[in-house]
Amino acid sequence: MGAGGGPCAVVSLAVLVLSLASCVNGDDPYRFYNWNVTYGDIYPLGVKQQGILVNGQFPGPQIESVTNDNLVISVFNALDEPFLISWNGVQQKRNSWQDGVYGTNCPIPPGQNFTYILQVKDQIGSYFYFPSLAFHKAAGGFGGFKIFSRSVIPVPFPPPADDFTILAGDWFTKNHSDLRAILDGGSDLPFPDGLLINGRGSNGYTFTVDQGKTYRFRISNVGIATAINFRIQGHMMVLVEVEGTHTLQNTYGSLDIHLGQSYSVLVTCDQPSQDYYIVVSTRFTSKVLTATSVLRYSNSAGSVSGPPAGGPTMQIDWSLEQARSIRRNLTASGPRPNPQGSYHYGMINTTQTIRLTNSAPVINGKQRYAVNSVSFVPADTPLKLADYFNIPGVFGLGSVSDSPTGGAAYLQTSVMAADFRGYVEIVFENVEDTVQSWHIDGHNFFVVGMDGGQWTPASKLSYNLRDAISRCTVQVYPNSWTAVYMPLDNVGMWNVRSENWARQYLGQQFYLRIHSPANSWRDEYPIPSNVLLCGRAAGRHA
Repeated sequence: MGAGGGPCAVVSLAVLVLSLASCVNGDDPYRFYNWNVTYGDIYPLGVKQQGILVNGQFPGPQIESVTNDNLVISVFNALDEPFLISWNGVQQKRNSWQDGVYGTNCPIPPGQNFTYILQVKDQIGSYFYFPSLAFHKAAGGFGGFKIFSRSVIPVPFPPPADDFTILAGDWFTKNHSDLRAILDGGSDLPFPDGLLINGRGSNGYTFTVDQGKTYRFRISNVGIATAINFRIQGHMMVLVEVEGTHTLQNTYGSLDIHLGQSYSVLVTCDQPSQDYYIVVSTRFTSKVLTATSVLRYSNSAGSVSGPPAGGPTMQIDWSLEQARSIRRNLTASGPRPNPQGSYHYGMINTTQTIRLTNSAPVINGKQRYAVNSVSFVPADTPLKLADYFNIPGVFGLGSVSDSPTGGAAYLQTSVMAADFRGYVEIVFENVEDTVQSWHIDGHNFFVVGMDGGQWTPASKLSYNLRDAISRCTVQVYPNSWTAVYMPLDNVGMWNVRSENWARQYLGQQFYLRIHSPANSWRDEYPIPSNVLLCGRAAGRHA
């Protein structure tokens, strides 16, 4: 299933793979991908602009894998600026070296190659990859990432007739470099110019189905600015999976999908044989953008006509109630044969409460964004490398507080310390009037509660301690809070960020350093033999 892989790729990477054989399970299959990242002209909204292509494709090639597969992804950077790819929701167990964000990896220089070697250990589900540096995400470079269950693991629904990926989100007709310059100048981005579905504007994409059959749709919001609502004209959707967790199979007419989130639904094509709109529209925006694709029955007797039906727009209570209805399927297997409900997350005592408040300060006359009054600025050296080589002066542990300070915001390379095998309660507190979307690399967490108003310890009385959904990206509604429980079971340096890309670019992020004093390969893989070294790590020996 690899794109561009084959015997040549196997031979050329043999030494590198063998050098890591002790770090990954050699009994699990390997899949090889060769990717060439280039600029190219694209016209997604009818306006010529510079896009980022992977193997000439926008969106990029899809990764299809099975639980525990080892993926060897060789990335050649043909751009004129440094580049990195990250893997939204792929946990990189014991291996933050492969996470592909600037806190863990040196960028791939122009004209050079880097080979990621990662294992989708103990994971299933629907994800995506994306470029993590320099606002490249606004130019493309993203693609779908599926992890199928192993054949010996029962899946809680019959095999669908086909499995479709939908990468949807807002889009700007300005090049990413122009958008970046707006942010660097201290201004806010303009409103997006439109929405895309799989890299195309309205009615640019068609999904062909057979009447009477059931299909799986994996939908990810790969936008940078707005939540979306997803729906299919005349059809109901049965939710089956969210970011690697099998869900209670509730039926929905439409789904809110916030920035960075991924959902998987089953759609039975049981309507009269014709064409139907697949619709995405913006949520919580005064101006509503809409884009459509076509669901075409193979024996269709008629095309789509007229405008698509409208969806929810500003209704926060509706969205909140839908979010609360998304629960974990306790009897279904996950990546392993044991039921998902066998992990009793609500019976584990938390070791720490971390409260994170977002804000939008002006610092030195420019718009910034912050977490607990600290607006993140990248260091001159990736934090993971500085930590490994004990390079002083790159970052300080405790440089962001684990609770709101109420003080004036300031710039800092913010890193929070955490202990391996801890079990934390994290409360995201949103005192602003915009919806937030938060992601944590390397982990899934249990969304135990969300509500309006101010969080207090008494809010714990309303927590769902039985069947809360486990996921990696969660929304926080305006002037509201969301609480999660998260096991700190993955040693490494992990990015905690806003999925609103302007906010993360201007400081609404930090790194969580999960440390094990054992310094053992059982807890964390060694530094890769092909690691790129830059900044103050340049010239050192791994």
